[in-house]
Amino acid sequence: MAQQRWLALDGLWGRLLDQLDRTVARILDRALSGEDITVEEGERLFAAEGLELNALILVADELRRRRVGDVVTYVINRNINFTNVCIKRCGFCAFSRGHREEEAYFLPIDEVVRRAQEAWELGATEVCIQAGLPPKMRGDYYIELTKAIKRALPDIHIHGFSPEEVWYGATRARCSVADYLQALKDAGVGSLPGTSAEILDDDVRRRISPGRITVAQWVDVITTAHQLGIPTTATIMYGHVETNRHKAAHLALIRDIQRQTGGFTEFVPLSFVAEEAPMYRKQLVPGIRPGATGAEVLKMYAVSRIMLNNWIPNLQVSWVKEGPKFAQVCLNAGCNDFMGTLINESISTAAGAQYGQRLKPREMRRLIRDIGRIPAERTTTYQIRRLFPRDGDDHYDPLDLIDDATAEARFGSYHALVHRPDVRFRELRHLVQVPVVPATGERATGPAAE
Repeated sequence: MAQQRWLALDGLWGRLLDQLDRTVARILDRALSGEDITVEEGERLFAAEGLELNALILVADELRRRRVGDVVTYVINRNINFTNVCIKRCGFCAFSRGHREEEAYFLPIDEVVRRAQEAWELGATEVCIQAGLPPKMRGDYYIELTKAIKRALPDIHIHGFSPEEVWYGATRARCSVADYLQALKDAGVGSLPGTSAEILDDDVRRRISPGRITVAQWVDVITTAHQLGIPTTATIMYGHVETNRHKAAHLALIRDIQRQTGGFTEFVPLSFVAEEAPMYRKQLVPGIRPGATGAEVLKMYAVSRIMLNNWIPNLQVSWVKEGPKFAQVCLNAGCNDFMGTLINESISTAAGAQYGQRLKPREMRRLIRDIGRIPAERTTTYQIRRLFPRDGDDHYDPLDLIDDATAEARFGSYHALVHRPDVRFRELRHLVQVPVVPATGERATGPAAE
């Protein structure tokens, strides 16, 4: 019976291939045969429409099933963006503020530790630590922050500091990237988020984020981390000025790095949130698009699965960018991970995303089951902590029991944070900046230079 069913499905696929563009059919057939497709072939798949798009999604979902099965994972975690002050002025970022601005905030180390402790008590196994790049930052600040968290919570996983932050920290500390990463690892960093990737093409980066680290610098931080035994994620941010070629080439570069190092735990496509992004709101970049369409999102996930399937098994859908309901749909386009609970999210929220504060584990499991998949809680590095029944359960995590009406008062929000007078950066900057040392005979005028 099983063989007859397979032959019937095989025949159905053959009839579908007959109706597709011959080039697309050949590419999809190669992918189903386990071959890596080229940049040119990936570019062609990004242009899929109509029946081709449907076939693309079907192939991606089949490759996902073969590679990782029907389990969909998630992690219980908390994001802690400890400052929005940043020396960079990336066109896509609505989160950053100058150090003199009224909405510039800074969370002292004891508050970061308090938030991590609260997350741990609510069942979190991970805190994700990322922020802006404050001016004149002490080179050891990220290291001291990490040590403080691990002193209080030795068993929590710190997923912290993007390649941009690592490069900045090493520059401020006047040491090599390798030495800085080793110091972070020794302090307790367990993995790095692979953000600040955007599109790994220097021409695009100069358009949307002049002054940001180059492709070579991003690759240097990532590969050095892998060599030191620090796993990382990998990301792409799309839906702005990039072409299909840029996206396919980005995926191929990630694949090449993974072939060499094996250090990526997951790939995370992130669609551009345009509403409050300066380069879109002020039309600073010619040809800027208002974010990806739904079809573009589906194609991004599907092509990512096809191009990376042999090398990176885990493809994460962003419910923050796409909303929980559309994220659920994307699980059928090659994805096998539903992200994390987050509790707080500031960067996408500042850009105008409607979601990000918190998603309850029980709601994640409901959405996963609704499409016939099996929910599982994981660690940061994809070890399964709890596998849940396919047909429902009566389990409640502590986060599930937090009343929605009181959640913001308890956890805070980005919009509330930027208006809190007790966390103004200008009042607290001495906690993160190198102190000013006055010349002989001069009187110090403040805790840090402007």
